[in-house]
Amino acid sequence: MATEQMKMPQLGESVTEGTISKWLVSPGDHVNKYDPIAEVMTDKVNAEVPSSFTGTITKLSAEEGDTLQVGEVFCEIEVEGSSQQSAEEEAAPEQSEAPEADQTKEDQSQKKRYSPAVLRLADEHSIDLAAVQGTGAGGRITRKDLLQLIESGGMQEKVAPVNEQAIKPEPVQSSKPKAAPSISTMPGDNELPVTPIRQAIAANMLRSKHEIPHAWTMMEVDVTNLVTRRNQLKDQFKAKEGFNLTFFAFFVKAVAQSLKEFPEMNSMWAGDKIVQKKAINVSIAVATDDALFVPVIKDADEKTIKGIAKEIHELASKVRQGTLKQSDMEGGTFTVNNTGSFGSVQSMGIINYPQAAILQVESIVKRPVIVNGMIAARDMVNLCLSLDHRVLDGLVCGRFLQRIKQILEGIDEQTSVY
Repeated sequence: MATEQMKMPQLGESVTEGTISKWLVSPGDHVNKYDPIAEVMTDKVNAEVPSSFTGTITKLSAEEGDTLQVGEVFCEIEVEGSSQQSAEEEAAPEQSEAPEADQTKEDQSQKKRYSPAVLRLADEHSIDLAAVQGTGAGGRITRKDLLQLIESGGMQEKVAPVNEQAIKPEPVQSSKPKAAPSISTMPGDNELPVTPIRQAIAANMLRSKHEIPHAWTMMEVDVTNLVTRRNQLKDQFKAKEGFNLTFFAFFVKAVAQSLKEFPEMNSMWAGDKIVQKKAINVSIAVATDDALFVPVIKDADEKTIKGIAKEIHELASKVRQGTLKQSDMEGGTFTVNNTGSFGSVQSMGIINYPQAAILQVESIVKRPVIVNGMIAARDMVNLCLSLDHRVLDGLVCGRFLQRIKQILEGIDEQTSVY
């Protein structure tokens, strides 16, 4: 038999790491090629990682909750191969474990790579990670290592240096996020564990705010005619198509059309260049009780309002049923968030990294508006745009919002959704 290593795959563009949220196998289990072996959390989605081989699981190199870099080994599988190796293992079973133990001690290449869970535990219990012996791959310290240390009472606490380093000035604070400070609790406080999906959301939002200089602008749109047209069609549409014709579908269509006319908005910052994406793939935010997912409507500019409404329905259903795939999350170039669905009238969204902008579609409300010198009750909505000021400036963003406003206010009784 021969042993093969499974490595953390590249689960989507710009993804550099993944968190093991759940193991679907245990050492000793037999798996076929393409069988799912683990659920991995990357950038707001839980994706199943399939086996690349047929064989028997021999080692899991990471704990649930550990974060691994792309290309890092997380599992070993014994597959059909050389029979000589198998014979040697059977002839010398006593020596099989010693080299592995020695290797763990010698290979310390991953010792200083800590997962968020490890950093949090170390900070909460004042553990000096430098003094902890890790049992993970390459000497990496796992959450299990710290829990065992805490339970045994053998914690290596952080102590202030007493040598000459104590009088050296503190280094300039790094931009790298540190572990959260320990928070004192009071009787009655409820401590909730941070789930892998919440860790992924936190990491992505923090990266966006740390790296992207956000700016914000808003425009008010009169959607009275849109509301009238949608209400005229909604019952017949539902009976014919089997799903709802939502206001959101009209907004996504208007955004997709405007992105085609203003390709600068469909861009991403790439350090020494700005990449304008050819495909117009609109990410839509779909919330559950405890998480936020961002599935993608591919080539939204080529779809009708009916086609977009269908995709919104199907993607939202996948999110709530837990069947969303990694492929449903990939390739987004611009995000539209339906914050109005829960009554918000004004908000500033955090940009979905590495995109350059996010549009918040707020709640449609009746407001008194002056029309032809007279006060009238009109259906109004605020469109709130957060933008990456490295890529975009106010002029192009203003024109982009004006175009969306023009499209939405131009809807009338002749507007087709097909």
